[in-house]
Amino acid sequence: MLNFDLQNHRPLREIVYEELKRQILIGEIAPGTRMMEVELADDMGVSRTPVREAIRKLEKEGLVSIEPRRGAYASDISIKDIVDVMEVRQDLEGMAAGLAAAKATDGEKAELITATEEYRNAVESGNVEEIIKWDEAFHKLIVNCSGNKTLVQLISQVQELALRFRYIYYDDFSRFEGQPQEHKEIVDAIVSGDAEKARRAADEHISRLKEFVINEGESVFHGNHINHGKNPQ
Repeated sequence: MLNFDLQNHRPLREIVYEELKRQILIGEIAPGTRMMEVELADDMGVSRTPVREAIRKLEKEGLVSIEPRRGAYASDISIKDIVDVMEVRQDLEGMAAGLAAAKATDGEKAELITATEEYRNAVESGNVEEIIKWDEAFHKLIVNCSGNKTLVQLISQVQELALRFRYIYYDDFSRFEGQPQEHKEIVDAIVSGDAEKARRAADEHISRLKEFVINEGESVFHGNHINHGKNPQ
């Protein structure tokens, strides 16, 4: 049930929407799960109206599919969906890393170094929740360090979608043990102020992930509510 005492200054429909979105993004509501208004309303301690409004809003964002006479479902994820997001991330995060190398303050560089170290520690300990937390933080920090508000706004939705994928592909992190070193190469370039090297390192980092999904996606994501065509919209 939602904690309204801490959030009662905000519209209920907004609180419900953000909570359902969070559950979908982190996999608490798995792809393909039916979104039953009555059950969700009871679980959250609210009426059906804000739940219905939230589901409609999530449909517009592609996180929910509403099928005639069948109801609403958390959208499935296809290999193509993941690749599409990776392609956009590759360009935008490469740009962000290049700008960060030119604009990041000493304080921001220190934050990036910390995020890189925490990510490595999480990988070495095998703590998946911490791995995802610091992976997400690392990529968001780079975008914020770009100093470009338009870029921050453009990439925010893409990074949200990437969060949903992380909870699936980090299910077997052994395939991604080289990522801490890739993160370090990006940060080293940013800290040294080498914009071209930072852009290239970030681009190659996302490119490797994209190629991994293309080449091994079916075996890695098998059984994780991944379909291999397009989502039913």
